[in-house]
Amino acid sequence: MTVQLPKPLAEYFAAAYTDDARRIAACFAEDAVVHDEGRDICGQRAIRAWAEETRRKYRYHVEVTKVEKTADRTVVTAHLTGDFPGSPIDLLYRFKLVGPEILALEID
Repeated sequence: MTVQLPKPLAEYFAAAYTDDARRIAACFAEDAVVHDEGRDICGQRAIRAWAEETRRKYRYHVEVTKVEKTADRTVVTAHLTGDFPGSPIDLLYRFKLVGPEILALEID
């Protein structure tokens, strides 16, 4: 089954398959916030560093399985497999978009 993602989210997940942290960070607004692994990463520069760190720590594959839109968020369910504790796992990615950019992302 193919899941249709809004363009900024399609680009984010496409970038996540690469080792290009700049490409990942470019999906976000300059003042965006990512919440992952119990911490907040604030700003595009910090998000780039987070993407680099994540790729150094883990190798993983993401398969988007579901997309739900609410009034102010897009919630993506994804199945992750890889070399991280707890693999495989289903995670929720809660995105807030502003125009063509991601303003916030919370990963649970």
